[in-house]
Formats: sequence, structure tokens, C-alpha cells
Amino acid sequence: METEMIELEVNGVAVSVPKGSNLLVAAKAANIKIPTLCYHPDLKPGASCGICVVRQLVPSRTEPGKFVPSPKLLRACCTEAMPGMKIITHDPDIVQVRRTVLELILANHPNDCLQCPRSGNCELQAIAADFGIREVPFPREVIHRDVDNSTPSIVLNPDKCIKCGRCADVCQNMQNVWALEFIGRGEKTIMAPAAGVKLAESPCIKCGQCSAHCPVGAIYENDETKKVWSALQDPEKVCLVQIAPAVRVALGEAFDMKPGELTTGKIYAALRRLGFNKVFDTNFSADVTIMEEGTEFVKRFTKGGKLPLITSCCPAWTDWMEKYAPDFTENFSSAKSPQQMLSALAKSYWADKNKVDFKKVHVTSIMPCTAKKYEIGRDEYMSSTGTQDTDVVLTTRELARMIKAAGIDFANLPEENADDLLGAYTGAGTIFGVTGGVMEAALRTAYCLITGEAKPPAIEFQAVRGMDGVKTATIDIKGTKVNIAVAHQMGNVEKVLDEVREDLKAGKKPRYDFIEVMACRGGCIGGGGQPCLATDEVRALRTKGLYTDDEKATLRMSHLNPEVQALYKDFLGEPGSGTAERILHTHYHKRECYEFAGTCNA
Repeated sequence: METEMIELEVNGVAVSVPKGSNLLVAAKAANIKIPTLCYHPDLKPGASCGICVVRQLVPSRTEPGKFVPSPKLLRACCTEAMPGMKIITHDPDIVQVRRTVLELILANHPNDCLQCPRSGNCELQAIAADFGIREVPFPREVIHRDVDNSTPSIVLNPDKCIKCGRCADVCQNMQNVWALEFIGRGEKTIMAPAAGVKLAESPCIKCGQCSAHCPVGAIYENDETKKVWSALQDPEKVCLVQIAPAVRVALGEAFDMKPGELTTGKIYAALRRLGFNKVFDTNFSADVTIMEEGTEFVKRFTKGGKLPLITSCCPAWTDWMEKYAPDFTENFSSAKSPQQMLSALAKSYWADKNKVDFKKVHVTSIMPCTAKKYEIGRDEYMSSTGTQDTDVVLTTRELARMIKAAGIDFANLPEENADDLLGAYTGAGTIFGVTGGVMEAALRTAYCLITGEAKPPAIEFQAVRGMDGVKTATIDIKGTKVNIAVAHQMGNVEKVLDEVREDLKAGKKPRYDFIEVMACRGGCIGGGGQPCLATDEVRALRTKGLYTDDEKATLRMSHLNPEVQALYKDFLGEPGSGTAERILHTHYHKRECYEFAGTCNA
């Protein structure tokens, strides 16, 4: 369907934009950047900060044919561009209004920028610098409130909140979690969990999308880089590290590289220069996940079992399910996430092969996700080797800070390879980082397991790709129909679950056999621990990077990974074996939404 375009003028420049666009889009078409703080393209405009004001030229009442500035200022984020409009984005009055808005915000904002985790990457700091603000003419009044660091994943610092509302909008409308909301009125307004409870006691699923959308340092990841520096300096520890699929297409952004640029070899090199003894790749254990989860699906699908099978790689999703949809507990794959699988294999299989005491092995995991920090201690199954399998999780942002602190010239590093045993991966492993990737990887192997053939007729399953919130399809495996659904961004998931509930209530076979869920928009490439300021344009580039990695791979199906084949031959035996069950699988149970109350408000 062809997009209808409209024409208008911005600062005297004629522009053409899609019908329904706001004035920010129109200004961008004229190569004008209007400053914003509360606006984010992922969210519906809230118009709360008022910094994006513009002026419209309207017909003069006294001089026919002449246009004069309207005294009314429009907020560009929530004003739709209309045909024939004439907009002024900058004049002395507009600039002064914006400056005053900034000064009022800064009068109630801490000025400890050097100690803020968002220093150098803060939207408020950047705009204040653009306006050259050096002094604030209003009395400073910062109301101090306690920092909430009750979760292992994210930290709330209400002192730095500018009340833009992004985090609450994300939490409520994008993620359907409702852990954050406006509390209080006027200058006493804060963003916090309902009833003033701690974040750990709220429905929070630790996805970190609030931190990824926060324009300032009011919400950020729990920084654990000191733990890793300490481990690297301990001569008694054997320090191993793994990197998730999505990290390789986003880390470069912190070093002025383009989103989606593959930096896998440079990351391996940087990690060795930081001092890690061995560098492994979570893509390897993604291939192992397919062996376990794919086999689990084939058994349920062909021999009878609880369907639909639902993927369990995403810890924010599993936390949401246990709180809001415990009726689907038996539908969850018991396979652990790739992160947890690799860590368990590092402290068992790799340690045994290299005659290293597993108690001396320290595993650091580099993830695009803040919920992974929570996952490593979620229950006893995360300590399957007799000690906590993953010792520390760092987000992509934290790794970037470590590389910078070490003075490593990341962009000019040579390409290196991962280490053996837990480093080789197929194209199927790398696409785990995008929405639909787990499903596609599983289908590639499931086809071969069901038919006994070497490979499917088409190795790319286009039906599961793309940014639609929910994607459904029927896959024909030589006459056998497999009905699938793929959902990403938590606000889209309940629709799929309700459809299954509707079928079960009517006594029908569930309409889906296999469901993939990822909590974050776009999948892990848009994770809560990735570089901030991501938009769908950035997510598309990161996604393209992972599909490129898949396309150039020599092997593109998980069961063909030679290191995975050796793992099963030498250690696990076969998928679902006793050893595999012990270290690669877990269980799920109902959790309370509000832990302090013991009740769920779902």
C-alpha cells in the first residue's frame, strides 16, 4: 500500500512527509533537529517536558495573503503535520522558552555529572551543552530520596528523575508489567513502584527497558565491573568469559562505529587484553539449546506431550510468566538459557577436559540484558555444578566502560577467534539475538529430526522474521503442519496466551504447537543492557548484522556444529540424557507479583 504524503513548510523550506507524521518528523525532513527530552519514537508522545515547542505561521487578519507568527506555541512531539502548514522551529522567543525549561529542570537536578553512570551519554547533559548553559538563575532545590538497589539488575535513583514519564510508559504500555508509575503530585511527584514498595517487591521483571529509555541517570544497570576487575587480578581464579549473540552488533556503537557492525573478532581480542584466560561464545550454547529444546519439541509433537511448547531463553519473560501466567508453567521448555548452559558446561565439561578445579573457574557473562543479572541466582538450578554457574553478568554498556578504562583502542583491534570446546557456533546460534531467531534455529533442526533429512528445502524461515509484535505461521514439514507463533515486547504476549487459553477452554487442540517469546522489542538486539537511545532504525541495523553473520556461516544448523557433536559424544551422551537434564535443564513455578503482599494483581 502506497503511503500518502503531505506537503508543508518548515522554516521556509518545503518538505514532504507521510500523512500522520508529527512536526518532529517534518523538521527532520528539513534537516532541523528539535530538542526533546520526554519524547521517544517507541512511545506515544506525552508532551510533558515542553522543550520541543515550535510556532506556526497563520494568515494575518489585517493583511490578506500575509502570514504572521501565532502567539500560541505548539509541542512538536504531539502535533500532527497538516498539509500547507508553515512552521518556525527557532526564533528568539522559542529559544528562550527552551532555555528556561532546561534551567528549571536543572534547578531540581543533581549536578554530580562526573559520578553519574550516564555522563557523556545523557540527553539532558547534551541539550544543556547545546544551549551553552553554565549557570542556573533559579534557586537550586534537589529533594533527596533513597536509591533503590533492591534488585540485582537495575537501580532507581529518584534524585535524578526529570519526570519525563518514559519509564512508566515503557513499563505499563510496552511491557505490560506495571512495576513503575507516577506517585505524588507537583514537586513531590516521583516514579516508583505502587504503594512505595521496593522494586524487588514489585511486579518488575528486570527487563531493563525502563533504563534503556530513561534520558538521564535515574535508572541504570547494577554496575558489577569491580567484581570482574577483582577476579581478573586474583591469581587463584581461572577467568572465563562468554559473549551473547546481540552484543557483537551493538558494542561498536560505544566506540563510534555503526549500529549492526559485526565486531565479534574485536570483542574476542579486547577480552583477552582485559586479562581473561579463555574467551567463549554464547552462540555455542545457543546451538546446544536447540539440541535440547528442539529434541524436547519433537518428542512432544510426535509422541504426545504438553503443547504448545514455549521457549525459555529470556529470563524477563520467564519471570513474567511465573508471575502473570503460571497456568503455562508446564508448557515451558525446561531447557536453560544459553548463558546458563555455557557456564554450567564451563565448570563441568571444560574444567574436566582441562583438569582444572571447577571451584577455581570464574565465569563472566557479557549480555545485552539486565534480567540476566537476576537469572544467575534465580534458584538452585542455576548452581548445577555445585557452585553458582555464572559468577557475574555484565551488560554491553558495562563491557564498553571496561574497555575504555583499560585504554584499549577497540575500533582498531585485530580480529581474533574464540577458544576451543565452547567457542564454535553455527548461523543458527547467532540469530538467537533477534525476534524469531530461536524459532527459526529450532525449525531448521526440528525439520531434520522429524524427517531424517540432511537439511530443510529452505533454510531461512521468512515467516518468523520482521518487527511485527506477533507473527504466526504454519510450517509444512513434508506434509506435517507445525503451527507457530513468535511474540516480542511483553505487551504483545498476552494476546497469544489468551488465544491458547480460549482454545483450551473450548476443548480444542491449541492453535499453536510452538511459541517463541522475547521480552524486549526486536529481541535481544534491543535488550535493556544494550547501548541506550535505540530506535527501530537502530534495531533494524543490529538485526541485519546478525542475519549477515548467519548468512556467511559455513554451517547454519545447530546439530551440525562439530564442537556440539563432540560435547554429546564425550560428555552428555544425547539430548535429554541424565547428565543433560542435571546441568542443562531447570523447572518453573508460580511467583507472586507483589512479594510483600503475597498476592498477584494480574
